[in-house]
Amino acid sequence: MKEIACASGVELLVDYLEGALSADLRSAVDAHVAGCPRCVAFIASYRETPRILREATATALPADLQASLRALLRAHRQ
Repeated sequence: MKEIACASGVELLVDYLEGALSADLRSAVDAHVAGCPRCVAFIASYRETPRILREATATALPADLQASLRALLRAHRQ
């Protein structure tokens, strides 16, 4: 089985999380991740990103800021 190192890069972990690796490569990444706190932390943060973005964009802008932005956009279009 091929050994994986953190130096293999983020792309490999993203492919791993998206199920885009061959069975052999996935097994090698599984073995690496089982003993690598840095990769475990990366995976956790990658999985949390959508939730964080949803929460960040779920907050409505204050009414006065919305009005200012609309006025700015209208002025820019003219």
